[in-house]
Amino acid sequence: MEFKHTSVLLEETIENLRIKPDGVYLDGTLGGGGHSLRIVSGLGDSGRLIGIDRDEDAIKAAGLRLKPYADKVTLVHDNYRNAAKALARLGIGQVDGIVLDLGVSSFQLDNAERGFSYKYDTKLDMRMDTRQELTAADIVNGYSETELYHVIRDYGEEQFARNIAKHIVNARRDRPIETTGELNEIIKAAIPAKMRATGGHPSKRTFQAIRIECNRELDVLKESLDDLVTVLAPEGRLCIITFHSLEDRIVKTAFRRYENPCICPPDFPVCVCGRTPEGRVITKKPILPSDEEIENNKRAKSAKLRVFEKNKQ
Repeated sequence: MEFKHTSVLLEETIENLRIKPDGVYLDGTLGGGGHSLRIVSGLGDSGRLIGIDRDEDAIKAAGLRLKPYADKVTLVHDNYRNAAKALARLGIGQVDGIVLDLGVSSFQLDNAERGFSYKYDTKLDMRMDTRQELTAADIVNGYSETELYHVIRDYGEEQFARNIAKHIVNARRDRPIETTGELNEIIKAAIPAKMRATGGHPSKRTFQAIRIECNRELDVLKESLDDLVTVLAPEGRLCIITFHSLEDRIVKTAFRRYENPCICPPDFPVCVCGRTPEGRVITKKPILPSDEEIENNKRAKSAKLRVFEKNKQ
């Protein structure tokens, strides 16, 4: 299957990266290579791009797409949480720009075998990195009712999370839940018919929640941001595209902390904690996709781009 993925907010991201011909750039979520292709096409002979992805299919697909620029591109099969270590192994101390395009790719959703989508009846998997042991089936069959409830409520923002968790636990008492189709039917039965008729696909939020939990997406984001800002060169920019309110909140909060890290009590006349700003937030409000982009790519609807710039120093 061809790795197809339409890069969201592509022009806005490239514009905010301010690509320098001799710069070094990191794409921490390589995917199909859409952002990377635009970055590397703006580089000169001394420019360099490092692309990281935990999905081996993405690495292979991007390798083909970026082949004309192979002398400037290094691809790494890893999680972006390990980006600083990966850069160090390559002898790179700083980069001039970083892109993270979070969430799941169109290829992953459309590839039935990967088990990300409720549209296909296939094995429950949802691993972005198939070297990982934990699968969606392990979560569905192994988590307690309370744990499932919290995952579905917090990561899926699903109002019927408690009832869905209860139905899952009741169903697996008879036999393990092994396929997306089986999980679909269980979720459907847990949501009132009136709500199923108006609220979009009944499984959308629960599948999203289980995927986020399976791949520890929010934990990875939280644990990576400090390192990513550290490896930014002076005046380098970090561009992050989120698709989930919790992702966006993590990025927004972290960017504010980098811009204003002072922890002194508000009534102190001067700062005594000694913490100095790392840089400034370029996007006081997130950049959103245009109506035209949303019309051409429905998956862009919830996208938000936030940009942070490192201090000049």
